[in-house]
Amino acid sequence: MKQILVEGHRGFCSKYPENTLLSFEAALELGVDAIEFDVWLTQDKIPVLMHDGNAIRTCGVNRHLRDMTLSEVKTLQPIYREKFGDTYADQGITVPTLEELLQLCAQKAPHIILGVEIKEYTEENVDLTVALLKKYNFFDTCYFYAFNARILKYIKTRYNGRTMGYPDFQMKEYEQDSYRYYDEIGLSMAIVKSEIAPIYLKKGLPIHMYCADTKEDVALCIKNGASLITANDPTELLKVLDK
Repeated sequence: MKQILVEGHRGFCSKYPENTLLSFEAALELGVDAIEFDVWLTQDKIPVLMHDGNAIRTCGVNRHLRDMTLSEVKTLQPIYREKFGDTYADQGITVPTLEELLQLCAQKAPHIILGVEIKEYTEENVDLTVALLKKYNFFDTCYFYAFNARILKYIKTRYNGRTMGYPDFQMKEYEQDSYRYYDEIGLSMAIVKSEIAPIYLKKGLPIHMYCADTKEDVALCIKNGASLITANDPTELLKVLDK
């Protein structure tokens, strides 16, 4: 079997609040090859990590990160009560900055691969994120993800970063030549299982598949030639791949 990388989705988000240092550290301790996270900018231009941008789902506060200063963002509790109840309440869990995650990785797992999803579709977000990745020596091995073709093109042409895009119909600002700026392509399990999967499997790009949390899904990813598999709970994936 060829080497397949195991990536923890938003850390170890099946068991810990997503995109928190607690979730990321748990994934690192589990032994994943990579961790995925989502980057937005605060009102005062600090890269912070959250999937949605609006804090309502994970923090219970209906405000967008771009409308909050970092000090305001740090008052949020990203403990995802709808999923975990009060399990993680009042434990000092905060929305992490990108720099806080990079410091954790530099200390605990300096060889970890980072799946950096750019969620604020601005060049400024890319520039600030790249600067921090270079500061902590993670830029050369990381992947940049985005559902925006303009952003991937900017990352590739400005920084020659390693990019992973998604099928054209999922992309914002897609153009006729957008695939030329992809190094790899990401396919959801829904697409992997669908009749359109062969269209993307035949493009000749290394393929990231997400999120495979069952033996059956992991087997399907392996069968279809995944180069990297993302999981909300990487335990089964690590077991199947004997990592």
